[in-house]
Amino acid sequence: MLHRRALATAKHSTAANPRRIAAAAAALYLICVPVSIRAETILSANDATLTLIDGKLTVRDDAHIGSVSVIRLRNGHADVQAEVEVPTSVLGPPFSVAMTPNERLALVTAPLYIDPQGPASTASDDVVSIIDLEASPPQTIGNVRAGTGAAGVSITPDGTLALVANRRAGTVSVLAIEGRTVRNVDTVPVGNAESGVGHVAISPDGKRALVTRDGDNTISVLGIDGRRVTNLQRDFGVGLKPYGAVIARDGRVAIVANVSMGRGDDDTLSVIDMLASPVRVVGTVTVGQTPEGLTISPDGKWCAVALINGSNKPRASPFHHPEGKLVLLRIEGLRLERVAEHPIGAWPQGAVFGADSRTLLVGSMSERNVSVFRVGARGTLTDTGQRIALRGGNAALRAIEPATGSGR
Repeated sequence: MLHRRALATAKHSTAANPRRIAAAAAALYLICVPVSIRAETILSANDATLTLIDGKLTVRDDAHIGSVSVIRLRNGHADVQAEVEVPTSVLGPPFSVAMTPNERLALVTAPLYIDPQGPASTASDDVVSIIDLEASPPQTIGNVRAGTGAAGVSITPDGTLALVANRRAGTVSVLAIEGRTVRNVDTVPVGNAESGVGHVAISPDGKRALVTRDGDNTISVLGIDGRRVTNLQRDFGVGLKPYGAVIARDGRVAIVANVSMGRGDDDTLSVIDMLASPVRVVGTVTVGQTPEGLTISPDGKWCAVALINGSNKPRASPFHHPEGKLVLLRIEGLRLERVAEHPIGAWPQGAVFGADSRTLLVGSMSERNVSVFRVGARGTLTDTGQRIALRGGNAALRAIEPATGSGR
């Protein structure tokens, strides 16, 4: 009935105007035919070194360096287009891979490597690998050194700088990006070596960054001015052991995942008002055991968090659960409202929204795959049944970090 009325209206109002007839026909076509969203790139960093054996972190018998999966997402359907062998690790927040806004380069951190003196053990590393995503097939074209325990990495909206959190050094490395060349140009002190610098989330205007420090329960604020990155000396407390952090596209709110002590208690998300002067925590919401993957939808309406939910604990533990849990929260100004949850694969890590703000990808270390969910307009979560097989356990998932007011 809608189509007939639209056609009748078009015929009546455009009878003497061919241009209006063409415009009406085009509008009717958009009503009748689904709009095809251009393919977008999602990157999965895959750990092939570590595994869990009844809750104990163990080096795999068949351990190798790991990989990055280049996933193409179109109209809610995802496929792996390429695999690139590159050092990766699940240790650290699930933000160990990042992509330039033009989708030409990817940077991947590896905070540890297999110790050649003892194949069953690992040692801290500082390598950041550079992947040329435009090559056919995509390939590693070099690496750059950051600081010890290089973990979370983010790239500025203009694609000229990357910031790397150095987990064992208490610093943030500043990497300059010029075409396909990446250079370490500065190191910003943040805390001491025990402060557990984990991730750097850059604001969509490219002027500030939040640094998580799970070693001393602190968030630090950095200022960014071109290639100059400074510690603004604004350190403040959030929940216990802040780990992952994301900032909404409009730059108004940031959300931090607090992983606490990992002893079975329910953990929290902290809400940060990015427009306050100085920035500050304005709310906390309890979500469940060990929030790892964390993402905000591009339209700013939803926050999704992947909970380990005890799936990394020994089977004899009273806090053990065989599955992880995906929790969806509605963002209302500076408030979070829990609206839905769904079981997911064990030992989950990365989570990321597609550009449509309705497709949601969540990775599992244990099951070595990525699950695809659909978010309904009213906040429902539907498992589409899609499973993207990986060559290792998912350690991180990232898409382009959009600039303020921009599309992807």
